Amino acid sequence: MEDHVLDSKEVGILTNNIKDSFRIRPNHNPAYVDVADHLARLRSHQHQIVFGRRGSGKSCLFVHFLHDEHARNGVLPIYIEGDEFKRLSYPNLLIRLLLKIFENMPSSDQWWRKWIRRPSAVQHHIDELRHLLSQADEADVRATDGTTSEASGNAGNDYIGAGGKRSKSQERQSEFREAKLDQLERSLSDYKNAIDDELKKSGYDFSFILLDDFYLIPRTRQPDVIDYLHRLLRGTDFYLKIGTVRHRTTIIRNDEHTIGVELHQDVEEINLDRTLEDVESTSEYLGRMLEALASTAGLDDSKEKLFNPDAFHALVLASGGVPRDFLNIFVEAISASVSENNVRWLTPTYIWKGASRLSYRTKLTNLRDEAVSDASPLEKVYRDLVKFCLKEKRKTGFLVSQEAAQEKPSIHELILQLMDFKLIHVIEPDTSAASGRKGRFEAYTLDFSLFMEPRLRNIDHVEFWKTDEDRRRVGVREAPDYDLARGERAIRDELGDDIEETLRGVEQ
Repeated sequence: MEDHVLDSKEVGILTNNIKDSFRIRPNHNPAYVDVADHLARLRSHQHQIVFGRRGSGKSCLFVHFLHDEHARNGVLPIYIEGDEFKRLSYPNLLIRLLLKIFENMPSSDQWWRKWIRRPSAVQHHIDELRHLLSQADEADVRATDGTTSEASGNAGNDYIGAGGKRSKSQERQSEFREAKLDQLERSLSDYKNAIDDELKKSGYDFSFILLDDFYLIPRTRQPDVIDYLHRLLRGTDFYLKIGTVRHRTTIIRNDEHTIGVELHQDVEEINLDRTLEDVESTSEYLGRMLEALASTAGLDDSKEKLFNPDAFHALVLASGGVPRDFLNIFVEAISASVSENNVRWLTPTYIWKGASRLSYRTKLTNLRDEAVSDASPLEKVYRDLVKFCLKEKRKTGFLVSQEAAQEKPSIHELILQLMDFKLIHVIEPDTSAASGRKGRFEAYTLDFSLFMEPRLRNIDHVEFWKTDEDRRRVGVREAPDYDLARGERAIRDELGDDIEETLRGVEQ
């Protein structure tokens, strides 16, 4: 057994269980390990925002709560996936969200009420909202029909120049959208009373609105959506629980009136992110998670049995501290090791082979799918970072001046978003720099999959998990400073260096 652990029955059960948990579906209770007591915190009677990168466990937490009878005792849970609304315009996406809430009320499917022509308030509002939503298509058609009769400009062109007459269709569409928003505002008190009365009659004590993947909703409209929902639920026994990615989310906008909510004042924060800032703590967390999963497969002391002395540490680094990536790489590493008949335990070699299958290419694809309008500048800055670190400075880490971050917040925001897409990882949020460089800096490392498999030669690895005699992280203060003005120039550059070409250049 000791010489054939990786191809044992127990490991087979474990890897299958992990694979089954990769895709979270609302109709299926996922394998959930509550290492940090997040489930108990989620159950509190507070409006909350659950922050976490992709794979940190946001959806797993929400869907497990949905199915855990003990956790949701007395709570009516309403689970809503943001992915369903990401392509809808505003206010249609808000109408759809309201429909989801009303359609999950107990009386929404009491057909007999309609049969005797005495619909509940909830059913009345559902019909009202559906009618309001359906009118949008009719208005768009009328708007399109009216374009040519009012527009002045080139024939067959919908664009009207600065001196041209504004089209009739534009006027109609604008007026109609204003009317829809007015209708939603006028009805807010009625909606609040309807759901509040419904809950009191239902036998439930509370209701949680679990709005997952909020970051997929168009970012410019996120404050409007959360503002309306917060006003709708405030003063009731309904509580809003939002799952989102931190640097892809805007929860407040300061216009003439403040729109949105304020963190720590209107809503509580739950942070699921484990990073490489504290490798020891992250290792301990991920180790406990794996031990709990392994025990369900009949495998005890999994960390000692499945890894050689250096492999588990390599797995933590390769994952960037993200639980789903940690488990993905673990499964792929076992597959790679067994395929080469190395079945005693995992070594760093197979960890890096497993990580290569979850490469930066996959993460770039996720970036393009989810960032949409921001994808091009994000990718350009990332390409320039790879070129700067690996080709020019031949280092795996870099610094960003905190002063520069204040001067160029839009470029700094892109750096933070690259961290959320797991293409880079923060290793020190506040550090000094060597060589007489003044000021304070943030320190980052490129994702390990970029340079460990195949391992790039003649590259200085910033071994930030080690400390010197002064208890300072090895190589962090010596890392090169990435100028955010350079990031600005990279965005303007229409071409830029291809990442594959840059990596080939590093090898040469």
